[in-house]
Amino acid sequence: MQASEIFEHIKLKFPQVSVDELGGAVVVPKELFLEVAGYLKSGELFFDNLHCVTALDRKDRIELVYIFYSFKMRHRLILKVYLPAGDPEAESLAQFYRSADWFEREVYDMFGVKFRGHPDLRRILNPPDWEGYPLRKDYSHPDLIIKPRD
Repeated sequence: MQASEIFEHIKLKFPQVSVDELGGAVVVPKELFLEVAGYLKSGELFFDNLHCVTALDRKDRIELVYIFYSFKMRHRLILKVYLPAGDPEAESLAQFYRSADWFEREVYDMFGVKFRGHPDLRRILNPPDWEGYPLRKDYSHPDLIIKPRD
């Protein structure tokens, strides 16, 4: 199934979804995210694999990016959820996909996105006492100042 067909399929059930400005991802409102994810997993699209979760810091918002894959149907979907930059929070997909556990912990550790309902949301890459979120644009750390070579 082509991406445009998948989008139309989702749009019939959830009219509030849209396509991002580049046309490559389905954008889901934060309030509908868990419902749409449940539909992707159990519906006729049969997305049985959460391949990746990452984020982008756009200064004014955090974009959560999910890549789903269906082994049965052999199609994939890129889905985005836009979060406010100040205190980003989203629902966890750990109840649908086991891989979400680690993926969401990485996004939490590097971008500061809190995932409601996550079974064990704690840092996974940085030490537990690390302050800040290294992949946020507003992150600064005194040890990371680039010094010119001699």
